[in-house]
Amino acid sequence: MSSYAFHNPWLLLTLLIIPALVFYYYRYTRKSEAKMPLPGLGSITHKLSLKEVGSRLLPIIKLIGLASMLIALARPQLSLQEVEETAEGIDIMLVMDLSSSMLAQDFTPDRISASKVMAERFVEKRPYDRIGLVVFAGEAFTQCPLTVDHKIVNDFLASLQCGLLEDGTAIGMGLATAVNRLKESDAKSKIVILLTDGSNNAGYIKPMTAADIAKEIGVRVYSIGVGTTGSARAPIRRRNDGTFIFGNTRVNIDETLLTEMSKETGGQYFRATNSQQLEQIYAYIDTLEKTEIETNVYKRYEEKYRGFVLFGLACWLLAWLLGHTLLRRLP
Repeated sequence: MSSYAFHNPWLLLTLLIIPALVFYYYRYTRKSEAKMPLPGLGSITHKLSLKEVGSRLLPIIKLIGLASMLIALARPQLSLQEVEETAEGIDIMLVMDLSSSMLAQDFTPDRISASKVMAERFVEKRPYDRIGLVVFAGEAFTQCPLTVDHKIVNDFLASLQCGLLEDGTAIGMGLATAVNRLKESDAKSKIVILLTDGSNNAGYIKPMTAADIAKEIGVRVYSIGVGTTGSARAPIRRRNDGTFIFGNTRVNIDETLLTEMSKETGGQYFRATNSQQLEQIYAYIDTLEKTEIETNVYKRYEEKYRGFVLFGLACWLLAWLLGHTLLRRLP
């Protein structure tokens, strides 16, 4: 980032000399020139010769040179600004539910698609943090370890699909896998954002056991329940070819459990019944977990007065040469 500045800006007031000299020249100098009336052809329009035009330009060239020298006195400088940022990032594990119920169509086009888009937007807003991804259904595993390469995280998010894991909702396993990834972290702040649309019905680790471990190592858990109230069109069984048969099913999110897990670790529970609410929840979490950024600004200056000095001298030299050669006046 660069900009022009003057070391002695008050010296720019000396430029007021220029209009004073112009006034003096045309008011007094031109009038003092000897004039002898001679007979002529007044009806014929007089055309200025090249020498006459040059003679009138000489004072202007001198004044431009003077103005350039006066600007040089004010010491123009190019200010070059360098910004150095250091950030104390947050380690964040995203935990996404991939059970078949995440294909429910109460979100547009379905819960998993909307959840992926909102998670990707959240990742893009956290340039200084390490982010990882855990997925779960009836089992859980790490899809992406903690990394500062957010393109990789978003690529993994975009590729998530329901139906690839054993079906079920192992909330405790998902949380425990994420906490295990954070236990060796030395980040000042460690958080888990766990998104699900059901209640724990699989896995060998109880959700509250995982929450107790998270609390012990200083991990805050923000849990999000996704799904409308009442019933929604969702998968009810699976055909032999792997495709799902849809029907209306009751939305059953264990909000009591999710609230207790989050409260135990110092986090919060949120409920999203549509995509807009889900986006607002991610935005709110973003404001709660701010990365500390230290900004140092360094400035250096490059002197630019030499160019104005040289230009001014060149104008004066040109005026002197023209005045003593091509535009020389005879006595």
